[in-house]
Amino acid sequence: MTRQLDKVEHEGRIIEISEDFISVEIVNKSACAACHAKGVCAASDESIKVIEVPYDLHTLTSDYKIGDQVNVVMKGSLGLKAIWIAYVVPLIVLVASIIVLSLLKLNEVWVGLGTLMILAIYYFGVFLCRKKLSKIFTFYIEPK
Repeated sequence: MTRQLDKVEHEGRIIEISEDFISVEIVNKSACAACHAKGVCAASDESIKVIEVPYDLHTLTSDYKIGDQVNVVMKGSLGLKAIWIAYVVPLIVLVASIIVLSLLKLNEVWVGLGTLMILAIYYFGVFLCRKKLSKIFTFYIEPK
């Protein structure tokens, strides 16, 4: 994975080409995945993810085939937006709900349960907006 200020990219391999998307398989490695002892270490983590890249002008003009090595790219600013949606806003909601529910003089158990419910509602709202978010958070591919 390469990070620059303007983009985030992962190396991948095209595994499927459909009418709407090109599916690219990327291997997501933890920081210690390159260690020589990763085979016996329980801390190493490696997972395979499939990213569906919608067609755009660049994709349509290129001649991609199954098995081609490509870079999956996303704008860096979208990465920051994703961090806000997934981590920063929920943290603010968490702290605010703890403060508000505590000021209502509720029992600590109810404050905890209420806070968890409010967070669940937030993430359910994010889930309901997934189609809109998928239009915002788009990937594109570049040949290697």
